[in-house]
Amino acid sequence: MADVAVSPHGAVAEADLHPAPQIPDFEIVPRAGLPIVAAVVVLLVVAIAVDEKWPLMFLHVVAGATWTIIDLFLGFVIGPILGKLSIPARIEVTTRLMPKMVLIMPTAVAVTLAAGWQLATKLGYNLTSYQYHGWVVASFIVVGAMAVIALGLLEPANIAVLTELKKPRPNPEVVERLMKRFIYTAGATGLMQVATLVIMTRLATG
Repeated sequence: MADVAVSPHGAVAEADLHPAPQIPDFEIVPRAGLPIVAAVVVLLVVAIAVDEKWPLMFLHVVAGATWTIIDLFLGFVIGPILGKLSIPARIEVTTRLMPKMVLIMPTAVAVTLAAGWQLATKLGYNLTSYQYHGWVVASFIVVGAMAVIALGLLEPANIAVLTELKKPRPNPEVVERLMKRFIYTAGATGLMQVATLVIMTRLATG
């Protein structure tokens, strides 16, 4: 029979009954993904320099769709699933998923905003004389708020979770609190993405 550590008062040591979960090794910023991010940034710069409608539209739609899908998926699918997983399973998912989000989210947000602004300027949507200018302003407000939330709340929470998990003895309460902040933030931006879809489809149909 395996020996069980006992305190001087005869109580079984809590660390033996509830051992710290094993955390797999991971990179907070996946170096393998950096060349992909660099390539996307180069494409964005080229599209802006060329100033043609199709490249700007392509980048804006792809990056915007990526941003929308991630927010909806994290907030309404992954979030509830994570909440019901065991601690080891939750850590396994977190250490595999969150590092990728460190690269994907800022890239998607930056490309969506930059390509979208250039496209709106080229098509004249930014002019007050445009008949749907009010809808364009509404989209700027919603997307701007989402960008602030994504880069000012969601991304820092993501990095903070990964940093905590890198410690020799991560604090589970801190990880739990940060994970809730990450998921709730993604859910909030997911709801705002629905408003963006309404505005974009209204502008597209004229």
